[in-house]
Amino acid sequence: MTAHRPSCREMLSALSEYLDGELASELCAAIEVHLAECKNCRIVVDTLRKTITLYHQYAEEEASLPQEVRYRLFKRLNLEDFLEGAG
Repeated sequence: MTAHRPSCREMLSALSEYLDGELASELCAAIEVHLAECKNCRIVVDTLRKTITLYHQYAEEEASLPQEVRYRLFKRLNLEDFLEGAG
């Protein structure tokens, strides 16, 4: 019996759990096979890993956004509910 190979959509839907090490080993192995064969998904995973690394580097410096930049960002992302608590 051949193991299920996830599609790009399935792989991307499990990406967060994969990167956090929260998936079953069988699914992780299937995703790794998919990544070895799919350049586009590999680019997505590599980019997300780099983003996470950069976030952790800058978060340690306790850099915070100026209030106006934070407001514009949250507004653009339609996170108005969070703006009420940030005021």
